[in-house]
Amino acid sequence: MNLRQFYVGRTIGFLVVLAILGIVAGFYALNNHIYEEKQAYAAQDYKDAEYVIDGQRVRLTDGKSETEAAPGSASKIVTTYFGNEVKKDIDGDGRDDVVFLLTQNTGGSGTFFYVVAALNTPRGYVGSSATLLGDRVAPQTTESGSGATIIVNYADRAPGEPFTARPSMGKSMYLLFDAKSMQFGEVVKDFEGEADPSRMSLGMKTWNWISATRGAEQLAPKKADVFTLTFGSDGSFTTTTDCNHMAGKYKAQSGEITFSEIISTQMYCEGSQESDFAALLSAALKYRFTSKGELVLETDTGSVVFR
Repeated sequence: MNLRQFYVGRTIGFLVVLAILGIVAGFYALNNHIYEEKQAYAAQDYKDAEYVIDGQRVRLTDGKSETEAAPGSASKIVTTYFGNEVKKDIDGDGRDDVVFLLTQNTGGSGTFFYVVAALNTPRGYVGSSATLLGDRVAPQTTESGSGATIIVNYADRAPGEPFTARPSMGKSMYLLFDAKSMQFGEVVKDFEGEADPSRMSLGMKTWNWISATRGAEQLAPKKADVFTLTFGSDGSFTTTTDCNHMAGKYKAQSGEITFSEIISTQMYCEGSQESDFAALLSAALKYRFTSKGELVLETDTGSVVFR
């Protein structure tokens, strides 16, 4: 090999090395770009974060977003922060996240309520996928459940009722967050023989009246899931009945409970059991929980069972 061939070979080798290094650098640059693109948008305030609703990314600005329902359409999809916040570490990283409700109007007559989470990360708040609560429902409270669960209490219409009917049926949705999928999963609660009374609380859910005894008299609601009882953390309570709504104050301590200042709307309904229900609440003296997931209010002459 002469000197010229040596230098040509070395030059070619050097160029090959440079090409390989360029390919490697390009690969890492592309991979880093893809990684960055895949990272969820993080905001300094959860009211400015991005959430996924029905597969579409929605970025809020000061708690609101407006987008065209279709290109060139005058109709708008309006997404708005509703509230009912709960601050709780739902992904196990030691930082308190925020769970709250959003509403979305898509240009029709419906108002859809969604549950979302804003994860508190070192980069900022990262929004989750939204879980549908319902259309034109009446949210009540959002609470921290046992472990990492979140409980969303709301009122809905009875089966078969039109959307024009006032929501009157109390419901509770138990949710558990999956950090990998950034989604909530609904926890099906079957308390029969499985509940731990020591971990139960008055405010853990909206309670449905199941049965009652008053001396020798046996009482039960004629309509299922109509008579509900919801305890607020501020010492207030609300109920729905087969006719009206009631509200008032309660005091609960060391297993004892009293209801007071009960007020009610004044609609008349033939054959209503509302007066019996109100009398049962007024007579309550003590409360306890059972392993069947029940709340039992005890009176001087009997008991009232909720589930």
